[in-house]
Amino acid sequence: MPAPPGLRLPPPLQVAWLVADPMRFFAAGRRHGPVFQIRLPGMPPEVCVATADLAEQVLAADGAGGRAGAVRRGFLGPLVGEASLLTLDEDPWWRHRRLLGPPLHGRAVARWAERVAEIAAADVDRWPLGEPFALRTRMERITLEVIMRVVFGIRDAGRLRRLRVLLPRLVALGGNAAVVRLPPGPREWLLTSPLPQRAGFLPTTRFARVRAQVDAILYDEMARRRRDPDPDAGDVLSQLLAARDEAGEPLTDREVRDELITLLVAGHETTATALAWTFERLVRTPRVLERLRDELAAGDGRAYLDAVIKESLRVRPVVLATPRALAEPMTVGGHQVPAGWCVAAIIPLVHSDPEVFPEPGEFRPERFLGPDAAKANRAWLPFGGGRRYCAGAQLALLQMRVIVTEVLRRVELRPADPAPERARLKSVTLVPARSTRVVATPAGSRSGSAVTEVGEEAGE
Repeated sequence: MPAPPGLRLPPPLQVAWLVADPMRFFAAGRRHGPVFQIRLPGMPPEVCVATADLAEQVLAADGAGGRAGAVRRGFLGPLVGEASLLTLDEDPWWRHRRLLGPPLHGRAVARWAERVAEIAAADVDRWPLGEPFALRTRMERITLEVIMRVVFGIRDAGRLRRLRVLLPRLVALGGNAAVVRLPPGPREWLLTSPLPQRAGFLPTTRFARVRAQVDAILYDEMARRRRDPDPDAGDVLSQLLAARDEAGEPLTDREVRDELITLLVAGHETTATALAWTFERLVRTPRVLERLRDELAAGDGRAYLDAVIKESLRVRPVVLATPRALAEPMTVGGHQVPAGWCVAAIIPLVHSDPEVFPEPGEFRPERFLGPDAAKANRAWLPFGGGRRYCAGAQLALLQMRVIVTEVLRRVELRPADPAPERARLKSVTLVPARSTRVVATPAGSRSGSAVTEVGEEAGE
């Protein structure tokens, strides 16, 4: 059985191309067929797949030797920790997934809709009018506030002020190439040894110092709540502290900390990017924007709003791939993949499969409403798939529903530049190259809110 074909460029040139233009890089790989191979420096060979059927095979590896945590640990471990859903595998991962499930279930997050709406409305009311600004930056500010208040449950004004500064720095420094791409051994020495910690100019030192400041706040908050628990608290942190596994054991403070930072990474920056892409597509597709406004104003826009969000995440996915390290050999699309290699569904390619999505470059939310909706949903992978489907997906979708609604109630948006924004690789996510630059003006006479209905939908 042959090995998959692939790009013949040396690994250093492949990673340079991937960083410079990820969409063209994977499009070049796709020309070798729906299964192709890439090689990146310091990484095992990676076999990529480009169709929904092949993606199902890759995601099925979760139950047969696939290790998603092992792949992510190398570049996400310093930020989210070793006890994160993103970096764990097998039994430890299952334990964490079961404990995080209840506070992040759709019905649990639905009750946060009004709080998210209040946070979004307060921010939108401060937006500049009549002049271009970067929408992604504003979305990051809203989603950060949601994480701090709803997930972390921070109430102290002083701590909120400090975290508003520290948390974006933590995420930015943790995604810095000087931290992410270092081999684990040298990186650990730079992050923990006294000598390099004296060199404040090093990116690793700056990251370690910010991480220590954030950890001090979170651990102090945990200690306070363990001493004086509030049985009625609905935030995720309080629920994690109260959670017990099947043996009656709680999560340690370190485990809780790592899951909180995981939710920060997954629910703040990536959700903000998904929102930025949604508006980037809406302002350049007036037909869709007008229909969405009309249906929300009529109070019956739930289905179309969901379809808009799904289509945005399809045509502009935030995450590139779903890599799994193989503990056992695997056959994919007629090719043998050895143990020790990685397999990955390339999400932009799967989302562009013309067999599932005719004219895949077109922004058409109706794909998720008509007779082919089930087929489209099956090939929709923005939150991954299989048993490692993103635990925070319902929280992210709730934020998107509520924030889109609140923005459209309050302002009219138009693109600062009519040309579409291309995707740029930032750390491990695809962001709008110009951060979705728009111009806002006050909303017209149309109004109406679907916040309550949107919140209810998250629990269905």
